[in-house]
Amino acid sequence: MTADASGQERSLWPWVMGVFIVAFIVARAATAAAQAVTPANTAVWDSLRPDVFGEKAIEDAAGLIVIEAPQRAEDAAIVPIDLHFNATQETGRIKAVTLIVDENPSPVAATFTFGRDAGVTHLATRLRVNSYSYVRAIAETEDGRLRMTQTFVKASGGCSAPAMKNPDQAQAELGRMKLRVFAAQPAVAPAPMTRPAEVQLMIRHPNNSGLQMDQVTRYYIPARFVHALSISQGKRPIMTMEGGISISEDPNFRFEFNAVPGQEIKVEAVDTDGKVFKDAWPVEPEAL
Repeated sequence: MTADASGQERSLWPWVMGVFIVAFIVARAATAAAQAVTPANTAVWDSLRPDVFGEKAIEDAAGLIVIEAPQRAEDAAIVPIDLHFNATQETGRIKAVTLIVDENPSPVAATFTFGRDAGVTHLATRLRVNSYSYVRAIAETEDGRLRMTQTFVKASGGCSAPAMKNPDQAQAELGRMKLRVFAAQPAVAPAPMTRPAEVQLMIRHPNNSGLQMDQVTRYYIPARFVHALSISQGKRPIMTMEGGISISEDPNFRFEFNAVPGQEIKVEAVDTDGKVFKDAWPVEPEAL
């Protein structure tokens, strides 16, 4: 090898090492990023948990509550979440359920509290998911114990996604409600009740998160969402909700409960601007 060739080789060596170091750093960064979104990483939950539940112990749900959600959401702004409850004499009645999306700007999506004899066995709604995250359901039973189940959802940008309706249309339909009662299962003896296969409540409301941008003005739209909801039949409370920005646009709730034939279902919703929306529907015995 000539002196010139040797000198050229020595001059290329720092460049080769530089490329190697950059590649190594990029690979490490990619690995760290992948670890940050894998289900094994629970650091966010570990820091969030004391703020929501204090020092209370949280046990595994062990079938008491089951959560279903898509592993990869088609639309991060309307991710379907299904909860199934299987309370037993040993566990006692489920008094309330809290839905949490770890990585959302406001992680507590909603807390649902159930009436004592409502008999709710299934609840479904739609959430915004801002980035790859655990979605958790924490059930509180009558004895005060907490039990949790979770699922990992791959979605991003749900909290800042533009509204599907234009502001004028959303304002014109604000607070409009619709109730759909699906086919019933046979009566549960000896109580004079039936269990509807499905009841669906739909509320027209943009549920603005405060993170969405007006596509015309380019200013952020102020947060305005349904933060309180109560559902009753006759004088019986069925369910209440305290919600946040993670509940999707046009809130939608499907649930099963012990219904009394002939008693109307009443709904009251309140948004963060203080606007109250009410409606009621007679539920005829033949509908159940």
